[in-house]
Amino acid sequence: MSPGDRLDRDISKLRWGNGVRQRPTPLIGYVSCMTPRTENSQSTAGFSTLGLDERLLASLTALGYEEPTPIQRAAIPLLLEGHDVLAQAATGTGKTAAFALPLLHLVAPNAPTRERTAALVLVPTRELAMQVAEAVHKYGKPLGVIAVPIYGGASMEGQIRTLKRGVDVVVATPGRALDHIRRRTLHLAAVKMVVLDEADEMLDMGFAEDLEAILSATPPERQTALFSATLPPRISAIAAKHLRKPTTIRIEREPVAAGTLAKVRQVAYIVARANKMAALSRVLDVEQPVSTIVFCRTRTEVDELTETLNAHGYRAEALHGGLNQEQRDRVMKKFRANKTDLLIATDVAARGLDVQHVSHVVNYDVPVAAESYVHRIGRTGRAGRAGVAITFAEPREQRMLRNIELLTKQKIEIAAVPTVADLRERRLEVTRAALREAIIAGGLDPFRAIVESLAEEFSLLDVAAAAVKRAESPAGEKEEAEIPSAAERPGSSARSAGPRASLERSRPPKPGSSRSRPGELAGIYIGGGRKLKIRPGDIVGAIVNEAKLSPESIGSIQIAERHSTVLVPKDIVDHVIAALNATSIKGKKLVVRRDRA
Repeated sequence: MSPGDRLDRDISKLRWGNGVRQRPTPLIGYVSCMTPRTENSQSTAGFSTLGLDERLLASLTALGYEEPTPIQRAAIPLLLEGHDVLAQAATGTGKTAAFALPLLHLVAPNAPTRERTAALVLVPTRELAMQVAEAVHKYGKPLGVIAVPIYGGASMEGQIRTLKRGVDVVVATPGRALDHIRRRTLHLAAVKMVVLDEADEMLDMGFAEDLEAILSATPPERQTALFSATLPPRISAIAAKHLRKPTTIRIEREPVAAGTLAKVRQVAYIVARANKMAALSRVLDVEQPVSTIVFCRTRTEVDELTETLNAHGYRAEALHGGLNQEQRDRVMKKFRANKTDLLIATDVAARGLDVQHVSHVVNYDVPVAAESYVHRIGRTGRAGRAGVAITFAEPREQRMLRNIELLTKQKIEIAAVPTVADLRERRLEVTRAALREAIIAGGLDPFRAIVESLAEEFSLLDVAAAAVKRAESPAGEKEEAEIPSAAERPGSSARSAGPRASLERSRPPKPGSSRSRPGELAGIYIGGGRKLKIRPGDIVGAIVNEAKLSPESIGSIQIAERHSTVLVPKDIVDHVIAALNATSIKGKKLVVRRDRA
């Protein structure tokens, strides 16, 4: 730890040590930010420059976060210094981390016997409460911070038991928070920080009186942060009453030139997270892109998706900030030479890319900042070519899509994931193209005798149709399952999505390709997942090395928190299970059996 870091830590301890915040002389000001275009901003604007606890920095590194967004760069230092903040920023700009990271830095427990609730975050909906609590838990795991979501519709008794055990951070909807305050089951006397997230939406939902009552029940010396997409007079009135000399932050949108995206077809698919990989495969199968960049939020997600796609028969390469210059050059050389089908990248790593032949850009997640969407899809449709931008959004992210539409002034088509019928139609198109190429290429004389003999018994049209059917549908091929589309309604959640879809690889061959498609698959359950840091490559390696199975024969792999599943050919599933039971994965002996699901 540097001397400066130790000084920051000691000041923080003095500020919070007696439970009463000794505020520094407040900075009264106005901060306005725009998304920077600096190509080397990663080295100058990283999280390490913001003054956060080293454990939080380690957590962000492990999660694959590379660079703070404008709202994070502006808000985090001010909150760490103890200032109240009034921030205007749209949904999807990274607001959660902007208040969660300094909150964790300031309220992290320093002793096993924690005080009562140290921070309160108020949000308008139960979905946002769960999302924010999950983020706080994820960021604060190394600090031992306990965060709990409190919202209506859930068991009051269960929430009371959780609060009695002691928590550091409560993320609550106003109505349920007020219920607990009146029942004396939520104690706010020790609260050091209060955050109002999506404040304008809470007012629109009629929570104004509840907010007044809750804020009045918190200590007057608390630190307060108010985040809102807009700053109408009602928000200004709350800020004037409950915030003390706040610094105002406004994240302005970067202007988009007229006609910038005119040649890019924009489409979004609303799918649950568990079905994203299946949906991505299906869309790629139907679109048959020439060259594609797939954008992910973090380098960890880039690595995992790259391994999964390669296991499914694609040629995918990863590009993120963890690569050195030599590795980056090698990846880009292969991509420019069309030796790679898919480039899986983070926003930071993809800056400065100038590849003319990119036909498709895929947002595996909705970009955190709407401006990032514009920059991402600007990688396609270059040099007068038409391009396609595809986005996979979870139900709770539909509002972020609307923000993107407001920024770009263009409509994003909401489409259903291609069906099995769509895929069959596309396969027939591919088969037709392959047959046309074969006819033009000639060299059909050795096969004419078969056709002539069959023509004596059947019509030539039937003979040709039978040949196409045989080429398109090899014997033993399994019928594909439909991928459930998530409900398109506000407030729907990935947690309530339909049954898990079959993730069987089903990519149709390109014209001239001889790669065969897999037969019927069966699922294998493996008793280890993300908690043991198991990745798709570990499972593929174990099956290939121990069961002597080719990577092309392995179907989809799903990694959950405590278990994983993999699809393998049904006729050898017992052989693969026996081989995996006889070995170790990631250095551990794991339970391996047929997947009962």
